[in-house]
Amino acid sequence: SKPEKENISQRFIKFLYRYYEPSLRWSLRKKQLVIGIAVLMLLGTIGIFSRMGAEFVPTLDEGDFVIQPVLKTGTSLSKTIEITTEIENILMAQFPEVDQVVTRIGAAEVPTDPMSMEESDVIITLKPKKEWTSASSKDELANLFKDALKVIPGMEVEFTQPIEMRFNELITGVRADIAIKVFGEDLAVLNEKANEIKELIADIPGAADVTVEKTVGLPQMNVKYKREKIAKYGLNIDDLNKVISMGFAGANLGQVYEGERRFDLTLRLDEEQRRGIENLQNLYVDLPNGNKVPLNELALINYDVGAAKIARDDTKRRVVVGINVRNRDLQSVVDDIQLRLSQDLKLPPGYTLSYGGQFENLEMARNRLMVAVPISLIMIFILLFFAFNSAREALLVYSAIPLAAIGGVLLLWVRDMPFSISAGIGFIALFGIAVLNGIVLIEHFKELKKEGMTSIEELIIRGAKDRLRAVLLTASAAALGFLPMAISTNVGAEVQRPLATVVIGGLITATLLTLVVLPVLYSIFMPKGGGANKNRLKKIVTVLVLFMAFGMEVEAQGQGLSIQEIEILALENNSGIKFAEIKSDEAKAMMGTAFDFDKTEVFYSYDENNISLNGRPLEVYGLRQNFKFPSLYFAERKIQKSAYGLKTSTLALKKRQLLGELNKAFHQLQYARAKKAIYKNMDSLYEKFANAAARKFELGETNYLETLTST
Repeated sequence: SKPEKENISQRFIKFLYRYYEPSLRWSLRKKQLVIGIAVLMLLGTIGIFSRMGAEFVPTLDEGDFVIQPVLKTGTSLSKTIEITTEIENILMAQFPEVDQVVTRIGAAEVPTDPMSMEESDVIITLKPKKEWTSASSKDELANLFKDALKVIPGMEVEFTQPIEMRFNELITGVRADIAIKVFGEDLAVLNEKANEIKELIADIPGAADVTVEKTVGLPQMNVKYKREKIAKYGLNIDDLNKVISMGFAGANLGQVYEGERRFDLTLRLDEEQRRGIENLQNLYVDLPNGNKVPLNELALINYDVGAAKIARDDTKRRVVVGINVRNRDLQSVVDDIQLRLSQDLKLPPGYTLSYGGQFENLEMARNRLMVAVPISLIMIFILLFFAFNSAREALLVYSAIPLAAIGGVLLLWVRDMPFSISAGIGFIALFGIAVLNGIVLIEHFKELKKEGMTSIEELIIRGAKDRLRAVLLTASAAALGFLPMAISTNVGAEVQRPLATVVIGGLITATLLTLVVLPVLYSIFMPKGGGANKNRLKKIVTVLVLFMAFGMEVEAQGQGLSIQEIEILALENNSGIKFAEIKSDEAKAMMGTAFDFDKTEVFYSYDENNISLNGRPLEVYGLRQNFKFPSLYFAERKIQKSAYGLKTSTLALKKRQLLGELNKAFHQLQYARAKKAIYKNMDSLYEKFANAAARKFELGETNYLETLTST
């Protein structure tokens, strides 16, 4: 019969065999070089990861815009309507990408989202991207919108998206991606420092739509009464307040009924008589004698600037500087902002800064990942240990985890994606998938060893070639499953792409390096024989520790031996305990001598002086054994048993006394160490406080008394 024609997969595997076997043989000859290259790759990946940006969650492209015009404080409703209508006309006329524009001004009927009359949301619905002509991306289109709206004087704009805006506001109380909160007492100082922050960070790359919360600058008509004039005319301040309130705000005089409907009857000045400060100045007030006098005769009336609103967090006054991030990751922008403000911003005593918004969510999520990732790694190792019943084999398979992390980080870096929570979840999923290749290889190596193969090198080459197809299939099946997520551009793909990118990149490096590095590690861990190769095994343990580190810096502060280890050493080496143990063993041995009998005597005598009847000298011989009274043996047994009990109790008592003194000394040592650490910390705090007080005194912010107090 004709031989079966090879299919594509068989030819492809043969092609891989042709290059894989020589590569594997070379790796087994150059073990140290292969391990060194893998370690260098891991260290390089750690360096890349340390400089990689970060964000909470990738920004979803909702397809629409929200523009928040920031108008002057105190802008009237009619002026706000006029400006927002002009915004709508500009956007609809100049940009064919805009499908519809809707503006919402002020608060809703149910005031869950309070807004003043100068605050508004301009919601822009965009056409499908294939119909765009002015720009190719949303960021570019936002910049064009911003340039077009510069024709409106005295207005700043913030660009965001409908869901994103509400999401930020509900979680952190701020609509922007980053919120710099300035806390203090004086509203004027807060506003001044907030505007200073705006100027300092305006040129930082990625910081867009920098706005300051409007807390001051609200124009007010201020009425300051002249009490002497009021007394001269026979009036009182309460009546004047009622007249002003009735004329401009209205006073309820009663109710009017129309059928079953009821309406309040309100009295106030005509609209033409309450437009400006002149109407208030010329408001006539009735005198007790029937005459009238204008209000400016009784009070000094002028325009003044007051607080627009007072916002608080945790009972502290604050002003927010909002920043939206565009064309850059969140973490890098925050790092640059913190560096700039720490160098150039000087806050008065009692004023502090805090960072919120999406950055706050990123910090919280990152702290959770610092717990979740180690737990997942520990669980993977425990399951591997139960599967192989060998810590050595579990560690071999575990080496796939740092090898997988290399590819995950590198592919994120190549695709210019920052680290996000999605990527963090991808790493957790990747670690579980990556160990499958190692399991496939190690299990087959064990099978070949049971079949009787003695040459480790040939066992590894044969096992690796036998399982090459399975390893590639295991990794490629998972990677291809995530491929659509990695290249997707649909709605919500922004969150999926980092997760899929981490898994695909990690599986690529885990597969390639596992096929080379894992056999090398196996050849070192599982040599033929034992004695001469123990040193090599110890060397590779250090390499595995580096692999398992996965870029996590562990700061270990040695605390000496534990109390259990100290107790064992004390009991083994204390001379008093050793003497008591010898005495106890001696008493135990003596218990068996209670029923020992005296030695049996054999005697013989020959007396020539005494002649027997037969004429021969007298001979006496025989066997003699002495016995005590039976009750004496049992009494001696009891005495020896009591002596053994006494020695045992003495030994236990000495051990208790030793352990008690040992625990007392150990806890005194721990107390002294803790006390030393506290004093050291307090010393550094006092030193910093003294330096800060001296510095403040040099800058003229405090007096000499505070400096003396600090020292």
